[in-house]
Amino acid sequence: MPAVTADTLTLPRVRSVPEQGTRWREATKVITARKSLEGEGFEVRRPFPGMDLSLADPFLLLDHLGAVEYAPGEAKGAPWHPHRGFETVTYILDGAFEHTDSTGGGGLITDGATQWMTAGSGVMHSELPPEHFVATGGLFHGVQLWVNLPRASKWAPPRYQDIGSGDVTLLASDDGGALLRVIAGEVDGHRGPGVTWTPISYSHATVAPGARLALPWPAEFNALVYVLSGRGTVGTHARPLEEGQLVVLGAGEALTLRAADSQPQASRQGWEVLIMGGLPLREPVARYGPFVMNTKSEILEAVDDFNSGRLIRTSPEHVVDDLPHRTDADVGLGLGEQGA
Repeated sequence: MPAVTADTLTLPRVRSVPEQGTRWREATKVITARKSLEGEGFEVRRPFPGMDLSLADPFLLLDHLGAVEYAPGEAKGAPWHPHRGFETVTYILDGAFEHTDSTGGGGLITDGATQWMTAGSGVMHSELPPEHFVATGGLFHGVQLWVNLPRASKWAPPRYQDIGSGDVTLLASDDGGALLRVIAGEVDGHRGPGVTWTPISYSHATVAPGARLALPWPAEFNALVYVLSGRGTVGTHARPLEEGQLVVLGAGEALTLRAADSQPQASRQGWEVLIMGGLPLREPVARYGPFVMNTKSEILEAVDDFNSGRLIRTSPEHVVDDLPHRTDADVGLGLGEQGA
């Protein structure tokens, strides 16, 4: 895993959280990600949606891509498609994606880099493996997170952020046993580079076998932990958590994780987890495929704008004739509203 690494002994450390008197967040729900096909037919593991969306608010979707070893000619991506009303955050640990969007944003996302696209009022974009990666094949591993935009920001102009692997904020746990890469938001006062409309915290941690990671956490945020690889436990009650599982944590002011002493061969460097949370928007969610708004009428407007070419000005080669295929993420939501 070539995502950015560092000697934890040389990094700033997260302050120690007192064992006594701390309201620790405990596991309230564990979800095993469902498998689904996306884009040109690549497999993802998706822990949400599929659970009560209010538990993830302000997040909408999490797709875990890989880890998969592609043979030459096998790598696939997601060709041109529209979005409106939210942000896509694509974090690549291994392999590469080329992002292109109709605002002129784009670039290569690889080895610990993040592409943060605010769709806002509307954008067309594509995410495809570069030609050299398709030709040679290789290991691919990444994550895409959808972050909802508050009602007041859904019509913001599209925006693109290119966050290189060297831009993330690196921290160590209080004893140096865990490496934390802060992509957006704050962890114990240390801010990541991602600029967000919605207050969130989003980090990738590597916890050495047998090591513990304890973090202070804003009481007003929710807290979710997703396992990219390896195994460990969450909370003072040591709830087990393995690859492809997500845990929803309850109320409190700090969270604690511990990596298992023995890790699978693929996780010999440690337990790999995403730690995320945010300030719930508690606004109605109306969703249809690539559009996430507040009301059914706004969804119908987005579909009409897309079909009539008003969603975003694009060059002819970017035009798509039909609304993209409905995904598993849309089942049960359709054109209705879901209270968050």
